[in-house]
Amino acid sequence: MEKVFKTEIAGRPLVVETGKIAQFANGSVLIRYGDTVILSTVTASTQPRDGVDFFPLSVDYEEKQYAVGRIPGGFIKREGRPSEKAILTSRVIDRPVRPLFPKDLRNDVVVSNTVMSVDQDCSPEIAAMLGTSIAISISDIPWKGPIAGVVLGLIDNKAVINPTEAQREVSQMYVTLAGTKTKICMVEAGANEVPDEIMLQAIADGHEAIKEICAFIDSIVAEIGKPKFEYQSSDIPEEVFSMIKEFGWDEMRKAVLSDDKSVRDANVDALKAKVTEYIMEKDEELVKYVPDSIYKLEKKVVRDYLFREHVRVDGRPLDQIRPLSCDVGLLPRVHGSALFQRGQTQVMNICTLAPLSMSQTIEGLDTDSSKRYMHHYNFPGYSVGEAKSTRSPGRREIGHGALAERSLIPVLPSEDEFPYAIRTVSEITMSNGSTSQGSVCASTLSLMDAGVPIKRPVAGISSGLIVNENDDNDYLVFMDIQGIEDFFGDMDFKVAGTTEGITSIQVDIKVEGLSLDIIRDAFALTKKGRLQIINEVLLPRIAAPRSELSMYAPRIISMDIPVDKIREVIGSGGKVINKIIADTGAQIDINESGKLYISTPDLEAAERATKIIKGIISDPEVGEVFEGTVTRLMDFGAFVEFLPGKEGLVHISKLAWNRVEKVEDVVKEGDKVSVKVIEIDSQGRINLSVRDNTPKPEGYVEVEPRKRENRPDRERRGGFGGNRNDRGDRPSHGFTPRRDNNDTPESDDKKGRRIEF
Repeated sequence: MEKVFKTEIAGRPLVVETGKIAQFANGSVLIRYGDTVILSTVTASTQPRDGVDFFPLSVDYEEKQYAVGRIPGGFIKREGRPSEKAILTSRVIDRPVRPLFPKDLRNDVVVSNTVMSVDQDCSPEIAAMLGTSIAISISDIPWKGPIAGVVLGLIDNKAVINPTEAQREVSQMYVTLAGTKTKICMVEAGANEVPDEIMLQAIADGHEAIKEICAFIDSIVAEIGKPKFEYQSSDIPEEVFSMIKEFGWDEMRKAVLSDDKSVRDANVDALKAKVTEYIMEKDEELVKYVPDSIYKLEKKVVRDYLFREHVRVDGRPLDQIRPLSCDVGLLPRVHGSALFQRGQTQVMNICTLAPLSMSQTIEGLDTDSSKRYMHHYNFPGYSVGEAKSTRSPGRREIGHGALAERSLIPVLPSEDEFPYAIRTVSEITMSNGSTSQGSVCASTLSLMDAGVPIKRPVAGISSGLIVNENDDNDYLVFMDIQGIEDFFGDMDFKVAGTTEGITSIQVDIKVEGLSLDIIRDAFALTKKGRLQIINEVLLPRIAAPRSELSMYAPRIISMDIPVDKIREVIGSGGKVINKIIADTGAQIDINESGKLYISTPDLEAAERATKIIKGIISDPEVGEVFEGTVTRLMDFGAFVEFLPGKEGLVHISKLAWNRVEKVEDVVKEGDKVSVKVIEIDSQGRINLSVRDNTPKPEGYVEVEPRKRENRPDRERRGGFGGNRNDRGDRPSHGFTPRRDNNDTPESDDKKGRRIEF
């Protein structure tokens, strides 16, 4: 049965339509937010998947180019693999919904969000999150929702719910917030050094809006929600786990106490072998439960140490960061490089500078078409001691790279200050917790090593959480989680920022939600941690960005040219600009606003290109000197192209200090000559000189030209002896041939000469 439900969010209509489209799915809705339209569906398998020890949930966000009236690029003209934005949106939706499914559910669950229409003022990501929540809530799949989400902007230090496109342009942050009626489930933020207390208040304001949306979803579920189906639990039989716990509890407590991950893993593997042998003696049928039981036992031991004894497996206090170290300038030929290490987490980062034309082109549903700063994150198998070959980046790699990228953007210089495209790559060489925040620190160092004038260093740190299983208000927050605490804890709360404020947040949780008190405690710990890293580690190693770029980095000169001169610089079919590139070896980029960039590692080549372009866009002046190419030879002189598309004449008398009988005795076509502008006539014609750009020979005496005697008794006539201005059909430059005595009018006429009597 078709149903329509309506409400408003941030003054814009939200319409939920059900019962008409995708009726075979367990749950489906067509959600309209403004003119943004998303089809959200959820489907579950009827039986659990064999052999899996995790909950197989897939969340997809599919961008369709028709949603913004475009045909996809590429040869096949259809959507291919998801864009980076689509992958990040899938992760943002996955994180708040996953903890609310039963932990012992092993049925496949697939959530699909198809973006069918986009209104840039109404976030399709938020519409998809709401559509996902409603589709699961009204389905028969077991779930403890609903959740709801909003985007938070910050204008004049006040939170704005779901800002419009115009508001996002001036907002100081972009925060995606999700939660239930009582708790915060997910925070994903990029911010322009927003103070912790302002961020916390914005989250509190956003949660009030979330509560209202959750109430709206509850009303939909009350009317059309399906009963939840029964499923086959994958839990370990309690009697089996009790047997293993009794046998291995004390051994496990000893096994996990080490600050070396490899030692700890070896100890646990040895205990696992002992437990397997013990269970084999009891009942061979129960051996299949050993792997999950060991994992569960290790988790309980680690949590017990932390929560009840305030002891961490590596012996640290709850608010202490593992040993820190860093270095810069490791690689000789790259533009910038750094190594950052925190405990057994180690990240090498490499910075590359390039012309702005190398910025990444974005083909998505946003209005943004490119980005100049790119951060990429690689996580090879050797970083965790696994023997696996390298594959293309997955969702985790893309997500961690985007988080580090978002952390650094607020401190980067503008294009006018630093006209470069910038790429940093984090190579994770060892991993034992929070590599994404290690990437933030390593990126800061390599940017400074490359000479990028960032405003301030950025550091990142994460905090963990243990919540009492019987009392949500009884919890413990601790700083700098390592791998084992991430696996067995309830939260990974990552915050990056400067001494002035927060630049990014990402929160992963395994419980049903976080209270504002927990978030406040996490902010306090992560602020303490990032300030410690900046002041005690990063700045002592490199106090400021290097004043000089690497000798291998391109030098970029930027200049503004009049818009009406762009065509002259480019030339017909790119002829002029391509010639400048060929002659100088510099790369030249120009945009429609008249901003031009010249880039090359050779500063001399950049200066040559600059001089040529300045010559094209400005009129040459008398006295200026240029390097030109002889293009044509005439009897009276040589034409020289001294700037792309601009020619001038070197009269035969200006080719050399000595008398020149024939032009070709001095120059030929294609010769490179240095010329000086000596005259620009009223018609804009340019006369050049080669000789005036060379030293005058010693002893040279300038011969005064013979003055024509004024003979009033003879009438001045045209012809060979006439003034050069007397006849308009003569060339502007030339000489008058002498007539021999035996020349006659008839012979002149045969030679094609015009004779006057």
